[in-house]
Amino acid sequence: MSNIVKDFYNNHANQEWNRMDDSLCKIEFASTLQLIDKYFPKRGHVCDIGSGPGHYAIELARRGYQVTLIDFSEEELKLAHTQLEHLELQAQQIIIGDARNLNKLVSGKFDAALLMGPMYHVIDEADRRQILYQLKNILNPQGVAIIAYLNSWGLIRTGIVDFPNWYKDITKLRSMLNDQIFEGETLSNFTECYWSTPEAALREIKSAGLEVISYAGAESFAGGMHPLLDKLSSENPEAYANILQVAAETCELSQYRDNTDHLHFVVQKH
Repeated sequence: MSNIVKDFYNNHANQEWNRMDDSLCKIEFASTLQLIDKYFPKRGHVCDIGSGPGHYAIELARRGYQVTLIDFSEEELKLAHTQLEHLELQAQQIIIGDARNLNKLVSGKFDAALLMGPMYHVIDEADRRQILYQLKNILNPQGVAIIAYLNSWGLIRTGIVDFPNWYKDITKLRSMLNDQIFEGETLSNFTECYWSTPEAALREIKSAGLEVISYAGAESFAGGMHPLLDKLSSENPEAYANILQVAAETCELSQYRDNTDHLHFVVQKH
């Protein structure tokens, strides 16, 4: 992860906290919590790698887990600390650090982990593999983790609304059928990033000796429908609430998961 990415998150800490109020992001959040409740052990030590301002860490702490947060954005970690204190919750540790170097974490300590952002901001494939090896190292033998990737197969649909000018060049449109690197450039007010495909992400994860238990499309059947969800959440909140619930319930269904913006892989050690 470059200084471009670090500066982006340091300058957008409050925006990242408020992002979970967005109609589509609420579905991503609900789906992730569904996976946590389904696959994580019911208690123990959890590491939130790339924790940002602490949305998931807060929910984990509420569930009684001992939570360690690690992120390279000082501003987002300050916000996480403030929010935890406000809610009278505690984190075991809050660490300023890069996901590519987890040497501050004890090997084999964690019963579960989240890796919910770094894999789509690390441009270099070797660095991404190193993150996965280190993730495996900090998990105990029964440890489970959720790893997030951005999915170009879903983003090709999202881009019709979010970055349509990209499609003026048909080669760029066709390129989204494969994994993509955006180094030093931004799309739709985002920073540099890596977009994967389900196939590429699966290969990368398995190459690190991690077994994929399941994977989900975080937005389920609601992927690519952001403007419609915004309208629905304000004009028909009861219908939106039902969509939120059922989208989370169906996020692992194969007919939806490969067509969403975010892929969430549930893994354990081989």
